[in-house]
Amino acid sequence: MAVRAYADAAVRGEADALVARHAELVKRIAYHLAGRLPASVEVDDLIQAGMLGLLEAAANFSPDRGASFETYAGIRIRGAMLDALRKLDWAPRSVHRRAREVTETVRVLEHELGREARDIEIAARMQLPLDEYHAIVQDAASCQVACLDDATADRAMDPGPDPFRDAADEDFRKSLAAAIDGLPEREKMVMSLYYDDELNLKEIGLVLGVTESRVCQLHGQALVRLRARLAGSGV
Repeated sequence: MAVRAYADAAVRGEADALVARHAELVKRIAYHLAGRLPASVEVDDLIQAGMLGLLEAAANFSPDRGASFETYAGIRIRGAMLDALRKLDWAPRSVHRRAREVTETVRVLEHELGREARDIEIAARMQLPLDEYHAIVQDAASCQVACLDDATADRAMDPGPDPFRDAADEDFRKSLAAAIDGLPEREKMVMSLYYDDELNLKEIGLVLGVTESRVCQLHGQALVRLRARLAGSGV
């Protein structure tokens, strides 16, 4: 019994050490995710949810998973934050509805034009002032980023072999890569700096020489365009 108690205490000690060493990771993920969300979402709420994810990761981590603890914990932390966002239900139905309308407009317009649709053309087709269109794509970006991150987390947390899912994922990745490559140059640059280099919107603005608000517009429009093109490809 004493041996079992000692072993349990050792495991708890290891878990506590992992949490202490990776607490900063929670803040980093929270601030990065907050940059994609409306200002009404509190960073402290994300951090609180992320700490629960970190505790869960520390309690369940096994080195034989084939991934480092930081990678595993990052997935758990992000997943916990997204769960919290879903419970907060910060995005009203109107945001989702308007996002779908923009996506469909982009899909139809680009099919008609045979080229990328410009923001002024999309706004005109929807009979909206340009600033209202930009507000819609910024809100839409927040919803779509959460959904994309959620799907990525779900796949990463389920490492079991599934040839059908793996084939579908491979098709999706190829279609997504092709769609990103076909984006207008500035939108493609924003996507690369945001997702590959993990810069925030303000930092991207400094790189491109535009305002943070303009970066947010470009990011939202890129996501809407990608969604429209992927829907059009049947993926």
